Amino acid sequence: MSNDAVVGILVGSESDRERMQPAIDELAGRGIAHELEVRSAHRAPDAVAEYARGARERGIRVLIAGAGLAAALPGVVAAHTELPVIGVPLRSEKSILDGLDALLSIVQMPPGVPVAAVGVDSARNAAALAARILDS
Repeated sequence: MSNDAVVGILVGSESDRERMQPAIDELAGRGIAHELEVRSAHRAPDAVAEYARGARERGIRVLIAGAGLAAALPGVVAAHTELPVIGVPLRSEKSILDGLDALLSIVQMPPGVPVAAVGVDSARNAAALAARILDS
């Protein structure tokens, strides 16, 4: 984890890193300090909760969570922080719905657990939205 990061990017598995690279590139291009963590909402929910709970204290101001299939990661993160959370639905070769399942999972959060959502595989837009949130 970076000590000066203001945007935290989370993915559930190392295989998601490639699809989230446009967010990393966009933030770097804008000179916005960021960090990327691999933490699974299904395999390591306590690690996700710990990261989300401590994010503000570490200086994080916006969180971006990329997830495919059931896409639980953005909602789990949002359940454990008051920071803005942006969900990026990711395509998966295991999905017969080509990312629609992830999109629906991210946008259908219960009341009190807000998660912004960008389009499927739209990591760059998530970073652009994070930059706008930081500017406000």
